[in-house]
Amino acid sequence: MLPFFDYFRQLNIAGVALRLLLATILGGYIGYERGRKHRAAGLRTYMIVCIGAALTLLIGQYQFTMYRGAWQTLISHIDSDPDVARYGAQVVNGIGFLGAGTIILTGRREVKGLTTAAGLWASACMGLAIGAGFYEGVFLCVILIAVSMRALSWLETKIVERTRNVNLFVEFGSMKQLGEIIASLKTLNVRILHIDIDTDSDKKAPSQNAVFYVRILQPMPHEELLSTVAALDCVQTIYEL
Repeated sequence: MLPFFDYFRQLNIAGVALRLLLATILGGYIGYERGRKHRAAGLRTYMIVCIGAALTLLIGQYQFTMYRGAWQTLISHIDSDPDVARYGAQVVNGIGFLGAGTIILTGRREVKGLTTAAGLWASACMGLAIGAGFYEGVFLCVILIAVSMRALSWLETKIVERTRNVNLFVEFGSMKQLGEIIASLKTLNVRILHIDIDTDSDKKAPSQNAVFYVRILQPMPHEELLSTVAALDCVQTIYEL
């Protein structure tokens, strides 16, 4: 271990700030890579979860420090040795089920609510920090989460717009017209990775739908891809997931 980092491993304002900032940067980097590949969880989701996880461990270190210091007199009047981290662990586990309830899969097979679930879980971690009196960590954490959720939304949009992997939800007349859509995509120098056809839909329905997972081989605005496919007479609806 490098002696230089010993100071930042201690529970001081510099160490707390560095840990939360690293969680923001490194968690955001992983989310950036996922966002480039058009995954449901992107920049902000990874960033918020990483910040919340870092704060949770900082709370444990803060509780241990207070247990051996300022809280020692109070604990000495208690007959048993209390486990100060037990209740916090139950909150972290329990809030995961609540957050999972905010994640939905739409009829267009688009995952929604991941960032909301991550923010809900991170807010629970901040609540634990507030309850423990770890005010320094809370203030730093809420600033970083606010920046990731509000100020970085435009960056996440830019990442999605420039990604080579695109998922297209297409609603068309009948299965006989599927080949026409595939041929149109190939003219745009697009590689079709996978086609997920909705086999559960009624075959007698006036329209069919499918999700096309494609990769753009050469730089091209997503709007151009969408407008070219939308110009086909057989296409009724097209939407980028």
